[in-house]
Amino acid sequence: MLADYKIKESEFSEEELKALGEKVAVLQQKVKEQQLPVMILFDGWGASGKGVAISDLINNLDPRGFKVFTNRKPTAEEMRYPVMRKFWLQAPPKGKMAIFDRSWYREVSNAIFEREDAKKHIEERFEEILDFENQMIADGYLIIKIFLDISAKKQKDRFKKLEAEESTAWRITEEDWKQNNHYETYSKIFSQMIEKTDMPRAEWYVIEAGKRKQVRYEVLKLVAGKLEAALAEKEKGIDIAAITPPLLKPTRPAPIQKLKDIDPNKKLDKDYKKELNELSQQLFLLHNELYQKKIPMVIGFEGWDAAGKGGAIRRLTHALDPRGYEVIPIASPTPTEKSHQHLWRFYEHLPKNGHITVFDRTWYGRVLVERIEGFCSQAEWERAYEEINRFEKLLTDSDTIVVKFWLQIDKDEQLRRFNVRQNTPEKQYKITDEDWRNRKKWDIYEKCVNQMLQKTNTKQAPWVIVEANNKQYARIKVLKTVISHIKQRLKEKD
Repeated sequence: MLADYKIKESEFSEEELKALGEKVAVLQQKVKEQQLPVMILFDGWGASGKGVAISDLINNLDPRGFKVFTNRKPTAEEMRYPVMRKFWLQAPPKGKMAIFDRSWYREVSNAIFEREDAKKHIEERFEEILDFENQMIADGYLIIKIFLDISAKKQKDRFKKLEAEESTAWRITEEDWKQNNHYETYSKIFSQMIEKTDMPRAEWYVIEAGKRKQVRYEVLKLVAGKLEAALAEKEKGIDIAAITPPLLKPTRPAPIQKLKDIDPNKKLDKDYKKELNELSQQLFLLHNELYQKKIPMVIGFEGWDAAGKGGAIRRLTHALDPRGYEVIPIASPTPTEKSHQHLWRFYEHLPKNGHITVFDRTWYGRVLVERIEGFCSQAEWERAYEEINRFEKLLTDSDTIVVKFWLQIDKDEQLRRFNVRQNTPEKQYKITDEDWRNRKKWDIYEKCVNQMLQKTNTKQAPWVIVEANNKQYARIKVLKTVISHIKQRLKEKD
């Protein structure tokens, strides 16, 4: 029950209240100095004073160091993406605060009450929330979750008072009155929500939404204490991820061949141009069906340098309606991207329903180039396998088709292609000193690629290894694979 998580009211003086506000202001500057990312959630009953509580908190803060997000009923545009995408994008960079007036919990509590189908999937939604919060915590985020509680009578009185004034009547909606009319049902839903998602380092704190000064004091006291504790851990260099074990069972990948067992020399047994044309026409029609049935698709390309990713992508996209796809080339993360959790930058580019996003290199950079070149710690790339598996599960759970290609060539073929690029003026832009340096680390990369394939070849998002010494064979296999995945999903939809 909510009472099990409730903070007991404290006695305080005006001087203590003022001192707490000043303390929070000082701590915010330390948050910036120590690059601590902070998320503060205000959830609770309608008319419990969430907006007022937020206002009283931020009055003590430098407005350059925080952003407030108001999350109401999702828009039609937001509903075309996975539910959690919006909240991933709202996560603050290091050294900043994000304050949420309602959060990812709104979708859970309202959906349970309003939709029967939501009840069937409620455990999946709780799992998505736990996964999101767990990943944020492991990446060093401080999460403070506050629930403002109010009795049914007091809520009803506040609704009537707000409705009586022309300037505030608009704030009370049909949804608010539904909550009050079904208070006991919602109370059980909130209790279940809090019980299921109360976890170490993301605990729930329930505050009685009574007198404004009392709520202000309890919020400031809580925030100050949590900030102090988190900053103290930062100063001591404590690895939060190491003391925060995953809450969810790890993904069980499927077996997959090692690269040494793949023969990259396969060739076509049909006329290339004819088959390319036939497959392109077929894919164009299938893309139209995806759009009509609102099925999104993500296609990721990884492979050795000069393996032919660009050529395969061009043949693929040539067959698609240009209004319904986007190609995202992935390079080294920008300073803004580095200041977020490593998957943050990929959520922005997820496709809408019925659209296709093609990634030229992907989120697997964390366990390949970032791992090998030392751009992330061992703890970060080790936990990234499961983070990636859960990212892809979130996509497939939201009905997204996920196809992942590894383009495999041998070392001799790579050298031949490097030399062609080096000696052909119009292709010299394709070869860099970095390519040659990476080539010297072939054996290291091969070991890491094998580990990546083995740890992330899941049932919902399996790897497809493309034998790519022959470019024409590789391009045809890519097209056939994409067509096969689309047909399979359309068959499941029928």
